[in-house]
Amino acid sequence: YSLREFMKQDFYGTLKAVRDMGYEYVEFAGYFDKSAEEIKSILDELGLKCISVHQNLDGYEPDPAALVSFLKTFGVKYSVIPWYKKEELASAEAWEKTSKKFNEIAEYLSANGMMLGYHNHDFEFERRDGKFLYDYIFESVPKDKIAPEFDTCWVRYAGLKPEEKILEYAGRVEIVHLKDFSCKKLAQGPAYDLIGADAVPAKREDNAFEFRPLGMGMQDFDTILKACEDAGCETVIVEQDQPSMGMNALECVRASRNFLREKYGI
Repeated sequence: YSLREFMKQDFYGTLKAVRDMGYEYVEFAGYFDKSAEEIKSILDELGLKCISVHQNLDGYEPDPAALVSFLKTFGVKYSVIPWYKKEELASAEAWEKTSKKFNEIAEYLSANGMMLGYHNHDFEFERRDGKFLYDYIFESVPKDKIAPEFDTCWVRYAGLKPEEKILEYAGRVEIVHLKDFSCKKLAQGPAYDLIGADAVPAKREDNAFEFRPLGMGMQDFDTILKACEDAGCETVIVEQDQPSMGMNALECVRASRNFLREKYGI
């Protein structure tokens, strides 16, 4: 997702640049008109592995077998829901239907050697009946059928400590998004653009919200990475929704990779 504009222009060249930076894994958010066989061939050639994809549940309709076959061809382990309408999580009536859908897809993926994942924004950490909307999701699907993909930026922006939420889900956390940002105040409403979302990020400029390469914002990656390790996290994924600091998207992800290598030796 971080490199979506570059991927549109040069699929192979962008992936090669990522590998040359020292990244070992990728997470697709779109397939840019490539066949599964083409993707597998490029990943194999470059020595990259696709650990996960951001995949809307609509993609499983009307033929889930076709999508699962596509993903299995290039080794996807986690098919992650990138975003879901808040009103379909918050409403008790809507939630019954949503929960049923999550469970059906989770069961289907599990039967095919894959796992459903869920990637949060900040709104999942609003409460209904005293409980986070996020936690309803993971109570409704069996532990061995869904993995949280904590987006550490949005957990922190919601006013929580990412390391605490990661540790709360220890044993279930397989993939985590490392994402840095800066702003004047936390929990100030939408700070992102989502296709089809009702929320408009009108407060982004007022709150000086900006995505940043890792180590250039307000996140405490010492505690986040320690929590990932303690929770048994398999893979950490760098994400930056929009470039910043006078750099383009490729330069931003390179800066993040260098930060992880130089500070943490990874």
